Amino acid sequence: MLQHTHSYVNVDPIKHLFLVCHIFKTAQRRRKRAQGGSENVKRKSAKAGCSSARRAGGSRSKKKHVEAVTLFEVVTMGKSAMQAVIDDWIEAYVRDRDSALLDLIGFFIQCCGCKGVVTAEMCQSKEDGDVMNKMVEELDEDSVEYPLTQSGPYGRWFHSEFCDFVSVLVNQCQHSVIFDSYLMNTLISLLTELSNSYVRAFRHTCTLAAVKLLSSLLGVALSLSVGIENSQKLSEVQKRKTTRQKNTPQLEKIQKKLKELQEKRTEIESMVDIIFKGVFLKRYRDVLPEIRSICMEGLGLWMKLHSSVFLNDSYLKYMGWMMYDKIPDVRLKCVLSLQGLYGDPLLLPKLDLFNSRFKDRMISMTLDKDSEVALQTMKLLVLISKTSDDVLTPDDYKQLLQFVYSSQRPLAATAGELFFSRYIEFHNEHNENQPMDSLWDCGGALLKDWSTLTSILLQDNLTQAQQAVLVEILVASVRQASEGPVLAGRSGAKKVMSAREKKFQIDDCNKLTEHLIVVLPKLLTKVFTSHFITGYFHINIRCLHLVRLLQVVSCLLEEMEAVLDLHSGPAVLEAAARTYLSLCVEETTWCSVTRAARDSLVQRWVDQLTSLLQDSVKEKTGEVLVTLKKLGAFHNCHDLSQWKLFELLSPLLSVESSQGGAPPQVPVLQCLSYSTLWSLNTSSETLTSRKAVAQRLQLRLFCERSHSCLSHSDNNVRQQAFLGVCDVLTAHSYQLHVWDPTSFGPLLYTPSPKLQRALLTFVCAHAFAGRDCESQSRGEISRLDDLHRRRNLLAAFCKLIVHGVLEMSVAAEVFMYYMKYYNDFGDIIKETMCRTRQMDKIESARTLVLSLQQEQESGGQAHPGVQTFTSIKELARRFALTFGDLVKFRECVVVIHRNGIEFVFQEFNQTPETPTPPYLSYLTILSEFSSKLLKPDKKTVFSYLQKHTAEHIIDHREECWQPLIYYRASLLAAAEVDDAGSYVSSDRKLHLPNRSPFSKQKLDGTSYSQTQLVPKVSLNFYTRILIDKADLHHTVITSQLFSHQKTTDLDSVFIPLEPPAKRLNAEDSALREEPDDDTVEVEL
Repeated sequence: MLQHTHSYVNVDPIKHLFLVCHIFKTAQRRRKRAQGGSENVKRKSAKAGCSSARRAGGSRSKKKHVEAVTLFEVVTMGKSAMQAVIDDWIEAYVRDRDSALLDLIGFFIQCCGCKGVVTAEMCQSKEDGDVMNKMVEELDEDSVEYPLTQSGPYGRWFHSEFCDFVSVLVNQCQHSVIFDSYLMNTLISLLTELSNSYVRAFRHTCTLAAVKLLSSLLGVALSLSVGIENSQKLSEVQKRKTTRQKNTPQLEKIQKKLKELQEKRTEIESMVDIIFKGVFLKRYRDVLPEIRSICMEGLGLWMKLHSSVFLNDSYLKYMGWMMYDKIPDVRLKCVLSLQGLYGDPLLLPKLDLFNSRFKDRMISMTLDKDSEVALQTMKLLVLISKTSDDVLTPDDYKQLLQFVYSSQRPLAATAGELFFSRYIEFHNEHNENQPMDSLWDCGGALLKDWSTLTSILLQDNLTQAQQAVLVEILVASVRQASEGPVLAGRSGAKKVMSAREKKFQIDDCNKLTEHLIVVLPKLLTKVFTSHFITGYFHINIRCLHLVRLLQVVSCLLEEMEAVLDLHSGPAVLEAAARTYLSLCVEETTWCSVTRAARDSLVQRWVDQLTSLLQDSVKEKTGEVLVTLKKLGAFHNCHDLSQWKLFELLSPLLSVESSQGGAPPQVPVLQCLSYSTLWSLNTSSETLTSRKAVAQRLQLRLFCERSHSCLSHSDNNVRQQAFLGVCDVLTAHSYQLHVWDPTSFGPLLYTPSPKLQRALLTFVCAHAFAGRDCESQSRGEISRLDDLHRRRNLLAAFCKLIVHGVLEMSVAAEVFMYYMKYYNDFGDIIKETMCRTRQMDKIESARTLVLSLQQEQESGGQAHPGVQTFTSIKELARRFALTFGDLVKFRECVVVIHRNGIEFVFQEFNQTPETPTPPYLSYLTILSEFSSKLLKPDKKTVFSYLQKHTAEHIIDHREECWQPLIYYRASLLAAAEVDDAGSYVSSDRKLHLPNRSPFSKQKLDGTSYSQTQLVPKVSLNFYTRILIDKADLHHTVITSQLFSHQKTTDLDSVFIPLEPPAKRLNAEDSALREEPDDDTVEVEL
């Protein structure tokens, strides 16, 4: 094919290369941003003006809006003007092809952002081969903003118009000059050379032009193929005729036309091959992701347009390789191209090898970090599952069906199409929470056919498994239609429904209510297991608010009461309580009937419980437990204060478990906490002094009884007591907060210090329990359930701190676990920090300090949350990151430093046995907050530190004083440098480190190991600074340091100290000069 190509190329390509070189050489570097519709000023040089006038002269009388313009300006005029000007350009090309071709070359150069003008002298001149490289080097690429990269709508519009220009040019020339062996040769040579340039503007623009040119040529090839096919049919018809009927001249004419069309198609295929090899094969791996995207988008189009040539493994491999590209847009273009191929059933047989090689990659791309790539990949796999049954295996479907629970709703809805078509087959793997919102878009019409679902359920020929599936579908579809819930953590769904959507939802509620209210009692009679009843009660929660038939409601209440006599599962009881609550709304006409039925049911349970408690509890523990569960479930939703359950059940907590006849205390604690909460819910109109006293007594009694249960042998009892106390105390704090101060209010209750400490001990022991082997061996589901339980315990305790029930200092015990349990509780602890900071930012800062100091005192061993000094330092660093606004939290950071200094040096008496404070290493931890200090505050903190260290003898040569040196350096590193060390001068500059004073130094071009050299150099350097700043009055220490000389191999790298007098004299002159950044001049 390449050999044939050279037959129609009779113009030296080098000439065009020189042409391009001279274009670059004379191009003017004037660039400005695009504003408005067209940014380009008309350039009317002599040659270009004449050429434009010739082109526009023929049509000026007919098209007055098309004036003398360049081809580049045609892009701004729309497609109609583009076609007219291109027709005129073709006429000009027929008359003078060199001049017209000069304008076309100038068009592509200008589209690259180059404002030069092409002249005929450039074409005639020839220079050495380095001209192009020299001209490209002169182009300042950093300042180039060419049209394709312009932001906003102009860039997108220019991209579309530029592609249209290339397409229209080929379309208008396909019957004439495209086959003259001159135009396409010049154009292909130009685009190939420019697309290989290392200048981004030329490479990007001309690659796009070459790809669009190849696509347009394929369109021409398809037209020629259609003409060849028609000519072959006519030729066959003529050949089948008899000798008498045969028209020899007509047959010769057809065969001549057929040969001509075949030659043209071969010529077009040769052009396509040259562009593919000269542009695509070099640019599909380009460093610029936009160019790679253009190549992949074009390749997908070529495979679809000319599948006989491009749709084979030799070209498909490029698509598969680029699916691994690191840029999401490139991967997206590959997936979109594959969607077009798999959507055509005729192309599927050619994709078998591609499926076997890249199927795993396509499945893995559903987990792509880019949501759009993952979504389009899932759509591609859905398309594959519809068109090919043998590509995806059952294991592949199981993996893909998990995406119905994705946090991205569009991805979940697309996966729902697979789930909807294969629900029964894979139901066992998805039988807990049906993702109905994922199926709603694709199967909403079938899922809302409630009459069919209920009629099938009422049949007698269903198996247990079939009933389970239908009930789950019915319950989930009714909930979706009435509520439209979105799964927790799912994004991408509409948060506010439109008026049209609300109308549809109301219509669906009316339809399902009218149908289900009649058949629901029958379904309750037929389906009586707890699993199914739960779903039907959920239906009642939202669906019965429009019913006006009291007789049907009474029938339904009777069936529900009968079910409650048979079942006592937590899910059934909770659903039943919520159903009664929905039916007891005052706005409904059946409110009185429902309340009477509820009161009768509760009274029967209370009488039954009273009778059981009077008898031997040991013999009837099971019946007592069932009755307590029912009362607790209803007391959670309904105010049952009139039955005085607190007085009835509170004595049960005093029964010792050692007697063997103690009632189950978990439901007792639940009922007591619900009673206390309903008691605290009293309004200001009904609260009297007697009720307020009764509230406080009830609250105190409940807390005392629950306090005793915190040490119970049963873990469930301890947890229920803890949660009950936390809920009640939080509700009491909220009650005091929202109460009207002008009216009589409730009495304040403060938990005892023993109870507060017991709550803190409990949450530390149960929430921050180590990840033991037992929890890991129970499986992933059990581990997640255990994590959910522990998060609830911690959240309940943190609410006590946030609402002011507990002192803020108690949070220090919680904050110290921030790092180790960051993945499990990081969000809860961080939110607690933010809330406490809003309450009192100074006290919150003291709490952070207290947390670090407690760990420092315990050496990191008393608590499993922090075990090493490094982890304590990392905890301080994470605390420091929470102070974002330095001005807002200025006072807080200062308080942290002052408290830290006092913690280290307070009550410290220096003796020969204890030369350093016991917690001196805390200063290293405190240095993590130094970067949060403002410059004036750093001076203040430094002075405060000097005040505490002035009375102590500090030997900076000793390793034990390194934390103090480190902390001082952290204060001086970002403070005013002239205050730190401007008293010396030298040619060498030594940069203060940001975090550690022991950074690697290079002196006199020689590097030394950090372990041997750096500590000594840093120690001498910081000793010099700190002694001159703060310890000049310690003459004994100073004389020792000055007289200290060693005769080791490292003497040459020590920083020698000057006499004190010399340094002090140099300080005055040095202070007049402003130091550079955070550097200190050091004399070597």
